[in-house]
Order: sequence, then structure tokens, then C-alpha cells
Amino acid sequence: MGSNEIFSGYADRLSTVLATANWSPVEALALEMQRCWVTGARVFLCGNGGSAGNAIHLANDFLYGIAKRTGGGLRVSALSANPAVLTCLANDVGYEHIYSEQLAVQASAGDLLIVLSGSGNSPNILAVLEQARKMSVKSCAILGYSGGKSKALADIPIHFAVDDMQISEDLQLVVGHMLMQWLHANRPQSNQES
Repeated sequence: MGSNEIFSGYADRLSTVLATANWSPVEALALEMQRCWVTGARVFLCGNGGSAGNAIHLANDFLYGIAKRTGGGLRVSALSANPAVLTCLANDVGYEHIYSEQLAVQASAGDLLIVLSGSGNSPNILAVLEQARKMSVKSCAILGYSGGKSKALADIPIHFAVDDMQISEDLQLVVGHMLMQWLHANRPQSNQES
């Protein structure tokens, strides 16, 4: 298969998903994030591999980029950002608990968890979704493939039925950037420029 075939095939698959997606769950997530912003509730993001990197990227966007003023953004944390914490928890309680243990300490009822996963079946993602439910933390999962078990566990499942990990990860950022622009356009009065 030639380069042009691979590149255009990838672009076609991504374009098809974008053209046929149901965006109503993204709107539901946007409203939840806006609620967190107004009330001061915290938002937590996590994922594995490239999705962990995407969680860190989006936490940065939500911390500053949505308000574009010092102190104006969301109270947001990427649970995948601290390698000392991740390796401690993986060593002491098991890799499947690296996110649920952090959430158990840092979150409160009314906060929001956003998980990023291709398969939706990673044990640590399922464990953090279950922990969120126990704590009355609202949850969202941005998923690819079949959506896995996370699709049923999350309060707001955003599912793209695409059997391609790279496109699944692209879509995590697409949704995150849509949310960033929506939140900036719909920021609370206290974050409006004077």
C-alpha cells in the first residue's frame, strides 16, 4: 500500500467519523464542565498511553485556555501527570488502582471525572469509574471501538464506533478542543473580559 493510499485512507476514516457523530453527549459534557466552572467543583482526567498524554494536554487547555486570564480557568487535574504517584500506587496497590486511589483522596461529591479510552475495558479505567460512582462524582467516558464496559459505567458516554486506536485518540483531542472553545464562548460572567 502506497503512502498516499495510507494517508488518504486515514483522512477518509477520520472524516467519516466526524461527519456522522452524534454530538449531543458532547453538549451534555460541556454543560457539566460549565457547572463545575461556576460552582468551583473539580474536574479530573485520565487515560493510558496516548490517552494519558491527551488527559494532560486537555487539563492544560481547561486550566488556562478557556478563560485566558490568570485564575479564571477550571479547577482541573490530570491523574496521569505525576509519575511518582503513578509508580507508587502501581507498586503498592496495583496498576488497576492508579487512578481510583487518587480520585478517592482528591475528589468530592459533585466533581467530574473524564476518562479517555480506546477500548473502554482497561481495568484502571473501570476502577476509577466505579470509584466515581461510589463518591457521587459525575463521570464521562470518551471511547472508541465498541465502548467496552466503560460505556455502561459512565454517566455521559461519548462513543465513536471506530476500530482504530489512533483515530480514537484523535477524537479525544477533537472533543477536548470543542469543549475548550465552547467553554470560552460560554464562560461565566466573572470571566468576561472588561
